[in-house]
Amino acid sequence: MDDPVLRVQSQLTGRDRVLLGWLYDHGVLTSFQIAHALFPSLDFCQRRLRTLYRLRLVGRFRPQRADGGSYPYHYVIDQLGAEVVAAGRDERPPRRDHARVERRRWTSSRTLEHRLGVNSFFTDLAGYARTHPDVRLGEWVSEAGCQQSGVFTRPGDPALVRAYQPRVRPDGYGLWASGGTVVPFFVEFDTGGEPLSVLVRKLVGYREWFGTVGRVWPVLFWLHSAARERNLRRVLAQTPPLVPVATGARDHAATVGLCPAEAVWAVAGGGGQRSTLADLAAWVVDDRDPAGEATA
Repeated sequence: MDDPVLRVQSQLTGRDRVLLGWLYDHGVLTSFQIAHALFPSLDFCQRRLRTLYRLRLVGRFRPQRADGGSYPYHYVIDQLGAEVVAAGRDERPPRRDHARVERRRWTSSRTLEHRLGVNSFFTDLAGYARTHPDVRLGEWVSEAGCQQSGVFTRPGDPALVRAYQPRVRPDGYGLWASGGTVVPFFVEFDTGGEPLSVLVRKLVGYREWFGTVGRVWPVLFWLHSAARERNLRRVLAQTPPLVPVATGARDHAATVGLCPAEAVWAVAGGGGQRSTLADLAAWVVDDRDPAGEATA
């Protein structure tokens, strides 16, 4: 019997497999995000995406702009691509309608802009790592992945910890490595639609989570404007955060030409100076490290 998964395996590069895994886990990426994260040029990226599309490994759609014209192609996993990913991970094959459901989900989703914003945060990190050989994005876990039982525990952790279900829903988790420094972090991607008090209350859930797993990692609030960041920092100054918090503003970063890997982060309770993502390693704590040092 001709197995399409086996037939296509020899045509895939390591970069193709990374991309398929991202689409399977994170839903949707634009051609610009994919090019920045994985390819040396947009033209090279688009040629490869057309090949993957012809092989029925990825699907695509192109939203229309309200003022005319269209956005770049948005890519999602196709059914064969989902089966390739599952086979590579030694997981059960996805449902036969997996790709159709995912495509419908994102073409009609009101949360598409938010998901693309979160994914842009991580593809910006991946793109920075692609051009800076001393750093890498070691892990990228989706919002849904963060909710899986035991995802942040280690062998030997108590069963209660492995089964713990957090009350907070991060927009993503990452592991950033720079030289010998490793920084695990959670991201809260803010669009400005929630009151600042809601953002601050999320820190209660993070404190409970960190207390359960015996680790403390920075929580990054990636805000849409410098004005909103100033307002959040004012609130945090009045009510000191329960966990390490760093804030950054997307418009500020774009103005100065920096990405989330660079000096765009201000630690709550600090002097206001901007730190790189790697600098935030100073706020990583692991209570289970026998040496008592801050480690990832």
